[in-house]
Amino acid sequence: MSNQIRHATWVVVLCLLVAMALTIWPLPAAVEPFRPEWTLLVLIYWVMALPTRFNVGVAFLAGLLLDVLTGTLLGQHALAFTIIAFLVSMIHLRIRVYPVWQQAIAVCFLLAIHESILILVEGSTGTLEGLGQRWAPIVTGTLFWPWVMLLMRYLRRRFQVT
Repeated sequence: MSNQIRHATWVVVLCLLVAMALTIWPLPAAVEPFRPEWTLLVLIYWVMALPTRFNVGVAFLAGLLLDVLTGTLLGQHALAFTIIAFLVSMIHLRIRVYPVWQQAIAVCFLLAIHESILILVEGSTGTLEGLGQRWAPIVTGTLFWPWVMLLMRYLRRRFQVT
């Protein structure tokens, strides 16, 4: 494995770890329901930008790690991230050519699918609560997408992740 590939892999891993840290960072109770799905936003970007290198396998591992960090049912984020990564890898060529605001709409649908999967899993296990507040992260994630995308693109170009 060349140094360039190893270097690029570490950039993506660090981005995902920072996103997971933002996911578990304590917030005031009034703001907590509006926390975007940082890990999913970063994952969507990397799967969209480099689908042959960062795909379903990376999504599954990131989901398992997020399940462990957040204390949720083991595998629920892994399942949701895997499905989202698969969908993004199927349509990444179309999404990449959209302007940022249209990408945000596509990301909104992906976030809604993610949240729907989590609701189905939690509903089937009997751990579903707070259904009314479950849609706030979709709105905030959509609003944060342009900034996440610009930051990830900057890091990708700065560290020459290919």
